[in-house]
Amino acid sequence: MKQFAVILGASGEIGESIAHELAKSGWSLYLHWHSTPVETLAKTLEQDFPNQEFISVQADFSQPDGAELLARQIYDASCIVVASGHSLYKMLIDTTETELEKLWQVHVKNPVQAIRLLAPFFHRHSSSYVVFISSIWGEIGASMETAYSAVKGAQLAFVKAFAKEMAASGTRVNAVAPGFILTKMNASFSEEELLAMEEDIPLGLGKPQDVANAVEFLVSGKADYMTGQTLRINGGWHM
Repeated sequence: MKQFAVILGASGEIGESIAHELAKSGWSLYLHWHSTPVETLAKTLEQDFPNQEFISVQADFSQPDGAELLARQIYDASCIVVASGHSLYKMLIDTTETELEKLWQVHVKNPVQAIRLLAPFFHRHSSSYVVFISSIWGEIGASMETAYSAVKGAQLAFVKAFAKEMAASGTRVNAVAPGFILTKMNASFSEEELLAMEEDIPLGLGKPQDVANAVEFLVSGKADYMTGQTLRINGGWHM
């Protein structure tokens, strides 16, 4: 029997790395995207893993009905990885109501709603998993990213509560909190700023693969005595 994982935000660099890592571990995947199609990723995975399925699903999580649209396209799942999202670098007093609403919809409301709608599938399986890709800022907060820090902190609070709620059902709920990961989302930083950042982090800057490795561990069965936890993948930046 094939085991299906839903990767929210599979079109991003972290989501794509997670997709490759889970596919190597035998998972069939629903690959969610919003504005950047994932057909190339799906075809590559199909060629590399012909005995598994890789299904593209589109939904806009900035819209109120994003989770409902996603759920109508999925027919089984024993794993949900929330890797969707966007950053917002701006003082709170300059942040618009629209920007606040979009952050909430994308990072909290729609992922939680998607989990609520898909969780009934978990009862088909002896073990199931939910993993949020949160952020170091969800733990310690960041100046100029107050609103972003708030929604990332909300994800971590959800993980703790839902882990307690679902433990008896065999569902493990955990989070990964990356530090500075080199992705296009950080393209606005200058070379000088990146060098300064690297000097502040004991193990230097991270890569999407570092996050993917942590996710694969959490859903591999090797971490089944872990739930409600946050793995800090930040190179020693925050301990």
